[in-house]
Amino acid sequence: MKKRMLSLSAIVAAMGLSLSFQAPAQAQDIKIAVIGPLTGQYASFGQQLKNGAVLAEKDINAAGGLLGKKIKVLFEDDACDPKQAVAAANKVAGEGVVFVAGHFCSGSSIPASSVYAEEGIIQISPASTNPKLTDERAGPNIFRVCGRDDQQGGVAGQFLANQYKGKKIAVIHDKTAYGKGLADETRKAMNAAGLKETLYEAYTAGEKDYTALVSKLKKNAIDVLYVGGYHTEAGLIVRQMRDQGMNTQLISGDALVTQEYWSITGKAGEGTLMTFSPDPRKNPSAADLVKRYRDQGIEPEGYVLYTYAAIQAWEQAVKKAGSLDANKVVNALNELKFDTVIGNFSFDKKGDPDLPPYAFYKWANGTYDQVN
Repeated sequence: MKKRMLSLSAIVAAMGLSLSFQAPAQAQDIKIAVIGPLTGQYASFGQQLKNGAVLAEKDINAAGGLLGKKIKVLFEDDACDPKQAVAAANKVAGEGVVFVAGHFCSGSSIPASSVYAEEGIIQISPASTNPKLTDERAGPNIFRVCGRDDQQGGVAGQFLANQYKGKKIAVIHDKTAYGKGLADETRKAMNAAGLKETLYEAYTAGEKDYTALVSKLKKNAIDVLYVGGYHTEAGLIVRQMRDQGMNTQLISGDALVTQEYWSITGKAGEGTLMTFSPDPRKNPSAADLVKRYRDQGIEPEGYVLYTYAAIQAWEQAVKKAGSLDANKVVNALNELKFDTVIGNFSFDKKGDPDLPPYAFYKWANGTYDQVN
């Protein structure tokens, strides 16, 4: 009996496996990644990062790509968890990613930056504001396009001291790298300007009932509450203050720049103040991009345009370098002045941008707008 030779595919099929071959065109893609909280209570910010990256990818590829190739954005979820962030960083490193626009939470960016430094991957965070990311820089390839909490806290602390002299101030934080860092910088600046807080407290993120905290604020007749933390807890706290008949002014930072804050608070959020960089949606050079987002039913709030700008800066540096070599791209990042949707800027020696200072915003009628 004559034996029949089996093909490789038949043998693989018989073993219950499958063969998959990557198309040559795909093999030529330049892989970059966006990593942020795509799930969990901060997922609205992960969606902001994703929205920024999707259109940046589309625009770069429509204009002919980069170095004669298309770029492809991979998305990974870190859920704002440090361990998950490091795992995601290692995963994209293994997939050949050369650039990461991320992370959102400082508590994710800081540990993940050590992976990028070791692997020679460029990291530009659109949103991580803790000073340690660049003050204790893991490597020369770590950058951000947003401001820092010592800048943000300086503006907030001075504002509190100027506007609420003689009032009772409480400063609270959620124990995270971002929340505690921002609260401490605000407190330090406020104290230096001559105003001492009545209360300084920590709370636990992720809880639903802050009655005990609110009762303590009420007992101490707190006039102004500064929250170092995220929109979910800040929204619940302001609602529960209003439920207890408190008119206390809530002030916080850039983690409230999401429509989800108003979805949580409703009218209880009316008058909330927060610090954020100058609104890039009002940048004349961003007008066309903002319209394109809105035409798709996407409001480019918060860090959407910052993510787009992070990718723009990397793209401009790669073009200047004429290469994806990390050392050459880092040199270009250090030398160039970037023309982006959030404005023109250069990176300083630490990897921070020389963008305009933080401003105050006010939530009213379901939206936020700059007040100074």
